[in-house]
Amino acid sequence: MLGDLAPEQVRVRFPPSPTGNLHVGNVRSALFNWVFARHYGGTFVLRVEDTDAGRNLAESYQVLYDSLGWLGLDWDEGPGVGGPYAPYIQSERGDTYRDVAAKLLESGAAYRCYCTREEIEAREAARPKGVPSGYDGFCRDLPAERIAQLESVGAPSVVRMRVPDADIVFDDLVRGEVRFAAEHVPDYVLVRANGEPLYTLVNPVDDALMEITHVLRGEDLLPSTPRQIVLYEALARIGVGSGRTPRFGHLPTVLGEGNRRLSKRDKGAGLAEYREQGYLPEGLLNYLALLGWSIAEDRDVFTLDEMVEAFDILRVNANPARFDPRKCEAINASHIRLLGTEELTAALVPYFVTAGLVADPPTPEQHALLVAVTPLVQERIQTLHEAVGLVAFLFVTDADLVVEDGLLNAGSAGVLGAAADALAGLEPFDAATIEAALRAALVDGLGLKPRNAFGPVRVAVTGRKISPPLFESLELLGRESTMARIAAASARVGAAEPPAAR
Repeated sequence: MLGDLAPEQVRVRFPPSPTGNLHVGNVRSALFNWVFARHYGGTFVLRVEDTDAGRNLAESYQVLYDSLGWLGLDWDEGPGVGGPYAPYIQSERGDTYRDVAAKLLESGAAYRCYCTREEIEAREAARPKGVPSGYDGFCRDLPAERIAQLESVGAPSVVRMRVPDADIVFDDLVRGEVRFAAEHVPDYVLVRANGEPLYTLVNPVDDALMEITHVLRGEDLLPSTPRQIVLYEALARIGVGSGRTPRFGHLPTVLGEGNRRLSKRDKGAGLAEYREQGYLPEGLLNYLALLGWSIAEDRDVFTLDEMVEAFDILRVNANPARFDPRKCEAINASHIRLLGTEELTAALVPYFVTAGLVADPPTPEQHALLVAVTPLVQERIQTLHEAVGLVAFLFVTDADLVVEDGLLNAGSAGVLGAAADALAGLEPFDAATIEAALRAALVDGLGLKPRNAFGPVRVAVTGRKISPPLFESLELLGRESTMARIAAASARVGAAEPPAAR
């Protein structure tokens, strides 16, 4: 169970580092935290963990904020919003960490370690086989005289946490009881010799001070949990924070190809790819939710609001989840089908602007054409970007239309000629009338199967083998452009005898 916390007390955080493109695994963690907070009417905190200055990229801060904004995962406290525990960027909280580290040393919960790396490695190599690895506690109980001597000569030292000699046990919301034997949790470093605080210090300190109640994060961070629990308990003893250790829930690993954990270097691992390809935020979040959770056994497609209503962290599956690009695409396509025409048109506009097919913003004529063609592609695209290639022919001049090589040949000329004759004086020039005229001329008149009859016409006017429905496309293109493009295609392939009936 979730314990005795009332819904209004739920406080969760998403603590990314500004190191570049957001990883989809991190996005899933953000999603589960955001949904958990919204389900209980709690607080979703964005905290930027940038204490590792060597890995941070200045532009990544804004990329991070823009990415979460695009996804619709708004934060209640954090950068740009503020809150009672500001600042929410760790590089701005240095005084807090130094103060806490001093209190930990003063209380005896932490101690200074003067061992060099070479000394630690030498003792490690000399240990008998089977003895657990990790720091051996050499400086744990140094005599005061020895400490004074080392300090008098300016010996560098790190600050280490004094880990109790007892097993560490906690009830994970996803995995149930988790136990770490004491010998596998050695004393660990909180502050480097140069005074820089490490993740092992700053993350729990901020959780404590920001009164975080639940920590939902990836399984890869599970090994750090016992160290953090030790620190939460020490912070409570010295009066830092609320005195309450958060409840943990470790989300299943996301696997890529070859049963390996999906890494930042893997194709399809970065959020930016999905924005560029034209995934809807709703579609991508829907799929990421399925990597460990489901709304029902017989249902894969749902809205974010429906997920908020139904979400239960206790129903998250602990088993690894495989990222399937095809299913992700299919889920996205389902969300495209759910949009109204105006909604989908608005979502398509940026991709047509980027492609240089419409102005920014589109002219009234361009917008009207987009609205008209949107229903023709809505059932045919998996991502928004695919629409650009399908309907670009409507937004380029007749002279600029590029016909893919090899799609027309000398045998196409007869079909194009017959089509031109059928369409030349056609009134009205609408889809139904166009279809009737072309069927009469090409299917009935030339005895062609529909695919062979309409294929050359499609290529001539769209430049592609695949397009939206042909007759509706010709209506949108208009008589003048249709006739001009058929004539240009006929000229390219040259005159030929009408093809034999098949």
